[in-house]
Amino acid sequence: KESAATIVEMLKDVTSYEGEDAVFECRLSREATQDAQWFLGDVPLQSNEMNEIRVQGTRHTLILRKVTLEDCGFISFKVGQHTSAA
Repeated sequence: KESAATIVEMLKDVTSYEGEDAVFECRLSREATQDAQWFLGDVPLQSNEMNEIRVQGTRHTLILRKVTLEDCGFISFKVGQHTSAA
């Protein structure tokens, strides 16, 4: 059985101005086969016109497009039992 992926590069806090994009990135110990999920507060995020979620190997990236004051809050990334927040 493969060991679960762990987060080796944690999220960093990002400060953005209204209308700018905010980019969050973290890196896993290996490519994750299980579900990795981004959250804004308690709300799971999905790729759409406002959010772009990218996976390139072990690097997971979330881009919040043209942020507003409503986007202010905690961003978290969860994979298996591991979580990183910014």
